[in-house]
Amino acid sequence: MEPTKDNPPAAPPAAAGEKLKILIVDDTATNRQILQVFLRKLGFEVDTAVDGANAIERFQNGNPDLILMDVMMPVMDGFEATRRIKALCGDQRWVPIVFLSALDKEENLVTGLDSGGDDYLHKPVNFVVLDAKLRSLKRSILLQRALDETRRRTQAITDNVLDGIITIDEQGIIQSINLSAQRIFGYTAEEAIGANVGMLMPEPHRSAHDGYLARYIGGGESHIIGKGGRDLEGQRKNGTVFPLDVGVSELRFEGRRLFVGIVRDVTIERAAERLLRENAARLQRYHDDQEEENALAQRIVERQMARPGLADPAIRHWIAPAANFSGDVIGAARSPEGFLYVLLGDATGHGLAAAISVLPVLTVFYSHVEQGYPLGYIVMELNRQLRATMPSGRFVAASLMCIDEVSARAQLWQGGMPDVLLVSRNGGVREHIASRHLPLGIVDFDEEMTALTEVDLQPGDQFVLFSDGLIEAEDQDGAQFGVGRLAEILAKAPPQSRLEAVRTGLYAHTGIGQFHDDISLLLVGKLD
Repeated sequence: MEPTKDNPPAAPPAAAGEKLKILIVDDTATNRQILQVFLRKLGFEVDTAVDGANAIERFQNGNPDLILMDVMMPVMDGFEATRRIKALCGDQRWVPIVFLSALDKEENLVTGLDSGGDDYLHKPVNFVVLDAKLRSLKRSILLQRALDETRRRTQAITDNVLDGIITIDEQGIIQSINLSAQRIFGYTAEEAIGANVGMLMPEPHRSAHDGYLARYIGGGESHIIGKGGRDLEGQRKNGTVFPLDVGVSELRFEGRRLFVGIVRDVTIERAAERLLRENAARLQRYHDDQEEENALAQRIVERQMARPGLADPAIRHWIAPAANFSGDVIGAARSPEGFLYVLLGDATGHGLAAAISVLPVLTVFYSHVEQGYPLGYIVMELNRQLRATMPSGRFVAASLMCIDEVSARAQLWQGGMPDVLLVSRNGGVREHIASRHLPLGIVDFDEEMTALTEVDLQPGDQFVLFSDGLIEAEDQDGAQFGVGRLAEILAKAPPQSRLEAVRTGLYAHTGIGQFHDDISLLLVGKLD
């Protein structure tokens, strides 16, 4: 398989136990394929959908047990699809939906949970965390199934008058008790009939019940009788206290007032609900801990990326991360000879993992520029460092440049990046400089892999470097921003305002301030 930014590690062995069906919803075929292979190795049956509308169709036809939902998709996004699927489920069925998205703002998490989502994972997916969450959700699903089965059995019992039924008179004396009630409380009919119903209650209700009943018979307000099912506690013959669902109705005949109570032991249901609440609390604590750790890591990464060379008058730059952390990086520094070196890198994936990937690139770049090494040697060292430190499947696409402003010449090296644009004084694109090499960190480099492109400069020339996140940003109809649109904006904007013009044009095109991929833009060249 060719290396990609979202290439995951190998999946662990298939999970034991009942086989559940998972629906993967993602508009990117590569992501669907990777998740499909991973989940099947875990022992799940897998179905896929390419957008939110397709997900609703697959949900109705395929009856999945769990859904992994992307957020930003064409036709219908993940939030709307989740709302509709949850509406289809109603109160009769629980199908957990876990969002997998590169969006990492707090409001995205809130929106996802408000739309009915049950959890939220950030892309690129941490497959260890995904495995743990799936195992937890599987336990919850099986527990919910057991709970549903218990409720169905209980309903069947109710339909056949097999709930506990107890009848008492005006003094609270038990007149009748059916077999189900005998089983619930542990008393035989002989032991219960003729005794006060308080024997089936824990204190303080046992001692106070006769008073409750007398006040009601005397015209007082009812707290239970005729109010439908109420959550109360019962006490068995062996002294154990347990939760009960109790409904009491009043009957009058032959001058007598009788009270019929229908009782149901809800121990299993309450235990399941308590477990679900505890799981939710654990997930929230995990989320809070992750947020705190991410905030600390973000401060560390930002300090590593902020360098004085970025304030060089020949440099203008902008980075817009898709998550809290950017996998794109920009570097700039002057060598002892006064040559201007610049770097624009785009690491595999997004978020913290991608940001960590580019830190070795920055370290090597700045240390070697300070020592005056030539550009080809710096490229070789960058690749060697990444090959030594990065795991398989992780790499960094990059554009590097060295400009000699005295001789008006530049050297460029490009690996896996979009074309560098050379823009003339009037804003027209004078040259497209294409990538000739593989990204850093994939294979060992020889001299051919570090070959440079030489460019002669004219007064007022400016290089425009950017990551693929810029030109691949889509509008609501799926149309990409594109190199052509970028060139039009550059041609129309005054030299000093080109970067802001591109940024404004991108926001106008997408209509949003959050993007699918990290976006970086670097303009290099002194303007007269």
